[in-house]
Amino acid sequence: MSVVTKKEPANLGRVLKRSLHSMAPLWTLIILFIFFSLASDTFFRIINFRNILIQVSTMAIMSTGVTFVLLTGEIDLSVADVGGLAGVIAAYATATLALPQSLSIILALVITLLLGYFNGFGTARLGIPSFMITLAMMVIAGGLSLYFTRGRVIFKIPDLLKVLGTGSIGPIPIIVIIAVIVLAVAHFVLQYTRYGRYVYMTGANREAAELSGVNTRAVIASCLAISGFTAGLSGLMNLGRLGSAQPSVPSDMLINAIAAVVLGGTSLAGGEGGIPNTIIGLLILGILRNGLDQVSTDVYLKTFITGIILVVALFLNIVASRLRHTAEDE
Repeated sequence: MSVVTKKEPANLGRVLKRSLHSMAPLWTLIILFIFFSLASDTFFRIINFRNILIQVSTMAIMSTGVTFVLLTGEIDLSVADVGGLAGVIAAYATATLALPQSLSIILALVITLLLGYFNGFGTARLGIPSFMITLAMMVIAGGLSLYFTRGRVIFKIPDLLKVLGTGSIGPIPIIVIIAVIVLAVAHFVLQYTRYGRYVYMTGANREAAELSGVNTRAVIASCLAISGFTAGLSGLMNLGRLGSAQPSVPSDMLINAIAAVVLGGTSLAGGEGGIPNTIIGLLILGILRNGLDQVSTDVYLKTFITGIILVVALFLNIVASRLRHTAEDE
């Protein structure tokens, strides 16, 4: 006698809980877009969308490397100052050392890659918490920038960077194209290569990954090196966009680079998220900053309002994440 089993229908509440975490950042983006479209007559225009993309392009390059690091469960607090140092090195090598422009650019990228690898070596090989070693690197990079600039702005920069930072191919800014290429390559690596799988495995469960044969220390070191390189590339693009090397970086650059990744839904604990999430987070920040300008927000309140909205969005993402994990345990 055969026994016929009846498949239990999927629990709608459980499905909603599981999807809430992945959808929360997207809904945040949609709500902000609708709000500013209604609040400002100049927000919903092609030229304004172009400006938003330009504004988030350098942040997108920097946040790409941060995504790799956060996926492993580590953090990089040095990206903003390392990026600023890259711009200073390129300008200093061109203006003071009279090096060829291409060599100045390569030198800046190599140095930032090595600084990122130093972070990775300290974390993966020496066991120094990534929070501590990247915090130290932040101070080192900032100090070197002040040393090379002597606290002054350097205006002579490589012409190639000016073209990349301010030029366009047709209606599309070159800096936006570069950001898209970096994001696309990173997404391909994370989703379609063995290395990408190792990154997720390292962040999700380091011990299990090691038992599966993954060299988690090498993965962590390489991700921090990637973060150093993308920070350097971002700094060079920012140098070209601004037209000068500054002795210090904006105070909100670091928090924006990390917030873009986390706002999009990438977990600080590692193993969850990716480049699509980072893109959503970048657009949230870009629309928020641009929208506040469009509605003529008091300049002294804009940073405060941005911070409050970011805290609320992060809180909602954490709640959604907990609901998702609760649904998975049911």
